[in-house]
Amino acid sequence: MCAEHEQEAVMLRKALFATLALALPAASAIPQTMVIGGGLASDCYKAVKAGETNFRKVDRICTDALRQETLTRENRAATYINRGIARMRADNLEDSLEDYQSALDLRPDLGAAYLNRGAALIFMDDYEAAREALDKAIELETEDLHSAYYNRAIAREQSGDVPGAYYDFQSAKDLKPDWERVDRQLARFTVTKN
Repeated sequence: MCAEHEQEAVMLRKALFATLALALPAASAIPQTMVIGGGLASDCYKAVKAGETNFRKVDRICTDALRQETLTRENRAATYINRGIARMRADNLEDSLEDYQSALDLRPDLGAAYLNRGAALIFMDDYEAAREALDKAIELETEDLHSAYYNRAIAREQSGDVPGAYYDFQSAKDLKPDWERVDRQLARFTVTKN
């Protein structure tokens, strides 16, 4: 072998060794970097919770989480809800309803999906369907029960059930006494005894 070929072979072995040295740590790290329920799904949740107004960005983060991450059934359902909330805030109501349904397909007992479904249906002026969704959220004792009563009060009032609306606003106040929004709603009512 001539000196030129020998030098080439040495360089090739060094390059191959360098490639393997870089590849080995990465390959051995694969099982250690897999995070179930974190990463993008967590970023999606944080963006929605913070009220991020760049809805396309939030939608992309949540969609990437659903496509790329290994999520538990609970976290996948929660990510659908979070993406649905971002879509609802962007006035993309049909897609938000699809996301809430996807969450319910995974977890039919998830009150938050019914709560947000009810809110989207209120925005769509479908008060009867909103009431049904919110009835289910209340039956399941969703974590934000005060919001379920508040939203159902809106749906009831818009569909003509003023006494039912008053009682639901009052239930929301009982659950969250310092909520100014419900105080403003209750201030509109005059209660009289017959």
